[in-house]
Amino acid sequence: MSTSFTSISAVDFGRLRDPSTKKAELEVLRAAVFDVGFLYIINTGLEGLIEETQAELPRIFSLSPEEKKSVQMLNSPHFLGYTGLGTETTAKKTDIREQFDFGTQCIPWKTGDPFWKRLEGPAQFPNDNVKNLVNRYSTSMTNLGREFVHFVAESLSLDTDVLDQFLGDMSRLKFIKYPPTTPGSQGVGPHKDSIGLFTFLAQDKVGGLQVLNKSGQWIDAAPIPGSLVVNIAQGFEAITGGICSGTTHRVIAPTASERYSIAFFQAVRLNLRLEELKQSAKEIVAKIPASDDKKKRTVDVPSELISPLYSCFGEAQLRNRIFSHPDVGEKWYPDLYAKYKEQVLV
Repeated sequence: MSTSFTSISAVDFGRLRDPSTKKAELEVLRAAVFDVGFLYIINTGLEGLIEETQAELPRIFSLSPEEKKSVQMLNSPHFLGYTGLGTETTAKKTDIREQFDFGTQCIPWKTGDPFWKRLEGPAQFPNDNVKNLVNRYSTSMTNLGREFVHFVAESLSLDTDVLDQFLGDMSRLKFIKYPPTTPGSQGVGPHKDSIGLFTFLAQDKVGGLQVLNKSGQWIDAAPIPGSLVVNIAQGFEAITGGICSGTTHRVIAPTASERYSIAFFQAVRLNLRLEELKQSAKEIVAKIPASDDKKKRTVDVPSELISPLYSCFGEAQLRNRIFSHPDVGEKWYPDLYAKYKEQVLV
């Protein structure tokens, strides 16, 4: 196993769907999942939708300040809506980007539900055109994501549907704009994705995404037209007991022109408890062939989702949202915000 990858593999969905080439392509997927935690997927059939959505982003971000304010994230206990420049932090440093966060349809929180269930609720849309586009994109990505999870299971020599039990109710979709700024600025700081099982990212041609290898080198994830960059999120890392771990990544802010991207965070079930995860990891590890032992990776950054400090994924994820958006946390979760305040502001 190479612990210092220097490139990111492309997995061809067309070959995965073709019985005559599936076995060979599953090997490519297996290596990417075990060794890197990042990959491209191509030939998904969603190239037209990705191109259409990317083309709409400049118009969406050119909405008036009043329109953006009407759907600001501060309105939402679900951490959904618009956030402007300088309102989100990663690795305790301000990110230079603005964004719209949306959620797929789900059963919203009601009185008597666990407090962390408030993470799931209705999205805010600035107009019906955006709503229709978001719903079409989210529906397509939900279907593709489930198909991808099935292929991942097969690549790990598991039953095709064994991971379905971990899928959650509300996936999240993010439209992102990075304005040009001074060289070397942080678009998004080094992190692992804490939300969901896998993240599916559509990039424009500007670039800036980098992935950290085990030698401490930042490897460019250069844009490939029509592709999606997929990475392991902390949910999948926890479910596999760290055998398939997430990989730290960042975005370097552009210097010459805007960068636009679309991130879909596949939902993980929020009521998963540590005891369940330990059992699932034990069962999954036991089924992975011994020949793959040499490929097992240790976790370089412990997942907060398996911390004994939190009763379940939902509690850990809510804590993470408060860290990233302290203004929203202070408004809607004042007690938790006070509890985490020193950590949030350090």
